[in-house]
Amino acid sequence: MALGDFFRINFPYGMQKNDKNEWFVFNREYKPLGFNTDEKVKYEDYPIFVKYKGLTDAKLQKLACPNENTIRRNDKGEIFMIWFYSDGTNPKDNPKYWDAYFKRIKILSSLRSPDL
Repeated sequence: MALGDFFRINFPYGMQKNDKNEWFVFNREYKPLGFNTDEKVKYEDYPIFVKYKGLTDAKLQKLACPNENTIRRNDKGEIFMIWFYSDGTNPKDNPKYWDAYFKRIKILSSLRSPDL
């Protein structure tokens, strides 16, 4: 079922890395921000992946919600996916989590592409 509210469609839920060390930010349905569809999205068909300077494990850990299972690692131990909130810390459902969520968004907003 497609999403039905602005927050879940347009706000970041997490981010995922591809095999080129590029990242994309996804919404609550694991689709690129602004996508509101039940259809499978072939991420490689869209210019959604970006490489960021200084995106270290330490910074990724600051970005991830401090709950269990909000950081995924590959077989090499590298972080390849993080979530900015969990079902229990969803700021839309509980206003006390907005400040922590926006701190993570502020960190995201400071990321820069090497091309800039």
